[in-house]
This record gives sequence, C-alpha cells and structure tokens, in this order.
Amino acid sequence: MVEVVVAGAIAILAILVWTVKSMFAARRRMAQMRVDFARATALGAEPASLRPHVNLDVCIGTDSCVQSCPEKDVIGLVDGQARLVNPTSCIGHGECMRACPVDAISLVMGSEKRGIDIPLLQSDFQTSVPGIHIAGELGGMGLIYNAMTQGMQCVQAILENPPAPQAGVRQLVIVGAGPAGLAASLSAMEAKLDFVTLDQDSVGGTVLHYPRNKIVMTKPVHLPLYGKIQVTSVRKEALLQVWHDIIEKTGLEVRTGVKVDAVTRKEDGFFSVRTAEGEEIATQRVILAIGRRGTPRKLGIPGEEKEKVAYRLLDADDYRGSRCLVVGGGDAGVEAAIALGEAGATAHLAHRRRVFDRIKAKNQARLDEAVNANKVQLLLEASPKEIHDEEVLLEVGGEPVALANDYVFIFAGGVLPTAFLESAGIEVKRFHGEIYAPANA
Repeated sequence: MVEVVVAGAIAILAILVWTVKSMFAARRRMAQMRVDFARATALGAEPASLRPHVNLDVCIGTDSCVQSCPEKDVIGLVDGQARLVNPTSCIGHGECMRACPVDAISLVMGSEKRGIDIPLLQSDFQTSVPGIHIAGELGGMGLIYNAMTQGMQCVQAILENPPAPQAGVRQLVIVGAGPAGLAASLSAMEAKLDFVTLDQDSVGGTVLHYPRNKIVMTKPVHLPLYGKIQVTSVRKEALLQVWHDIIEKTGLEVRTGVKVDAVTRKEDGFFSVRTAEGEEIATQRVILAIGRRGTPRKLGIPGEEKEKVAYRLLDADDYRGSRCLVVGGGDAGVEAAIALGEAGATAHLAHRRRVFDRIKAKNQARLDEAVNANKVQLLLEASPKEIHDEEVLLEVGGEPVALANDYVFIFAGGVLPTAFLESAGIEVKRFHGEIYAPANA
C-alpha cells in the first residue's frame, strides 16, 4: 500500500513539474512573440508577396493558426490575438487561413505602401482571356508546394470541359517548366492530352536562379505518374535532381531553350503560341507558368549593360578574390552577399534604405554575423549611379562614393512581363492589401 502511495505521489509530482515547465516555456514563447512583433512593427516589415491578414474583430485567439504554420515563427498570439510576428518569414502557405475556426484570416497581396501587380484570375486560375490559365509565381504563388498544386488544379479545371482533339491543333500548351509547369505537364500527361511544354531556359524554373547550395523550403506533394515528393527541406541541387528524376521516370518531354514571344487568339477561336524562332503552335488552351523572376528589374543606370553585371549568382566560389558589389535589400541579395563573402570575395552590399525590412529573421542574423566577421561590408542608404569597368559610382547617405569593383550583382526583384500579358489581352491589377481570390478557391 505504501509503495502505491509513493508511486502515486511521484507521478503527481512529475505531472506538476511538467506543467510548471510547460507554463514557463509558454510564457517565454509569448514574451518572444511580443518582442518579435514590436520589432517587426518598428521596422515596418512585410511579407514579400502572398500573406495572411487577421481580422482582429473576429479573431478569438484559439492558437490554431500558430500551430498550423509550417514555418513555426511567422504568426503568434500577442495580447490574445493572432499577429504576424515575423512577417518576412511568411512564404504564403495559407495553412493559417485554413486552420482558423472562425474565418478570421484571409490571404492578401501587397500592402498600402508596396503594391504588387498580379494578373486577374478566376477561381479556376483562368485569366480574363477564356482559355488562358496562369499557375505559380506569375499569379502570386511562389511557394513550390502551392505552385505545383496550382499547376495540377489548372489542368483539372481544363478537364472539366476538355477540348476535343483537333488535327494540327494541340489541346494544351504549357509555357514554363518550373514547379507549376512540371506539375501541370504530369497532369496533362496522365489525362492523355495532346500537349507540349516549353521553357526558355531549362527544367527548374526560378529554382535555377537560386545561388548554389541555397536551401529551398517546400512540403510533401503527390504528383501524377510519379508519386509523392517527400522532401520538406532540400538544397537547390538536390531539388533539381528530383525534377530530372521525375522526367526520367515518367518520360515527360520538355522542349527547353524555346522562348515564347506572344500568345494570341486567332479568328478560328484557337490560340497561336509564337516562339522567338518564329514557330507558331496552334492550341486550344494555354497555361502560363513562366514565373516573375525570369525578367529581372533593372536599375536603368549607365553601364548596366556591361558583361560584369549579372542578375543571379550561381556559384560564389567562381568569384573568390574578386571585388563584388551586390545591390538589393531582399533575401536574395543578402544571401548572395553572404555567399560571396564566405567564398573569399570582397563583398559589398548596397541597400537603398537604412534597415533591411524585407528579409527573414534568420538571414538578418546571418548578415549580422557576416558583417561582424568582416565578410560583408554594408552600404546603407546607397544608390548606384554609374557602372564602369574598374569601379562603381554610388551615392551613399547623400555623398558620392567611388567603389573599386570587378563584378556587380543586381537583385532588385522581378518585373511582371506586362507587355507580354497585355498583348495576349490579359488584365492585370495592382494589389494593395486586397484579398487574393484564387488562394481562397
């Protein structure tokens, strides 16, 4: 009997200890969330694109959104309500919106101070031109899982009213072989559609433009004819290997090195997809999965056309011992500058603002470490004015600066291929924090 009482007392004590520890851990998390929220508010930090908006009049603070977020540190409870405590780490999963029991969360694009141009899409991802669909980054879905899911949804929407086979006319042309384009292609292949997939570069899409060894975050997704991709965190090279494994195992054919210049509707109701080589492909449906970053935003300054200027960094080791200037205040620019510094280059990072308000907290910590180790030198409130063979002229804090330089890397984001879209008749809207309808479909 004594043993039973002692055992029970020990069990109760253990439960009490665990409860107290849990309470203290929860308090620490709440305190950290409050600190992170205050910091983000002071910086005016915002997510890069698709983001959750919390209606505080509806939110009841259930914590379901916090628990559902795959990134774990993006959304948290502050004073009993959901807040974006680390907004720059948000990559648009949308799991918080789906988990909210009272529909207090919606997904929005852009903000009051920073608008984002997005093609107007219907719930089936069809544009203002019937028959032309958009999937992936071009439509605001940059996350690999979401882009692939959207690519498959586009094909499923087309199959609800499938185009009848026509001699000399494709049923579908898919432009782009990134995550969205690959997923759409596999869905079309499974449905035995007469289709072709084109890409101006190679298989991989935006992932190709990431620096070597950059970690790409995704989540498991099931692809037609291939099965489940199990990775949740993988380096660029490994993910590109997955893409090639998909092509090898499924037999999917992708015509690479083919740039599409225009998509126009013909008098017979079909579309003409015209390539840079002058080829015209007749098709009944089109899916544009071309992304946004393939068209880099330029600075528009003298010397930008020089060969020393690039808009992506593939292998930092190639620039060991070189004098490199990285221009940009986003994650891509920060990661490139860090990679160059670690590879042994003299790396300067120029940002037009005083603070980095659009980068993930982890990248801020890495940047602070690189600056303290003298691997990256910051130029804040800096704007390049002219690029010469041996130097770059900048304005830093209102003062002219001549910086000795061998290479310039510009990471000013991508621009929407507006002319291409408008020539096809596709309507584009600038979002300033409005609800993004396709994400809720």
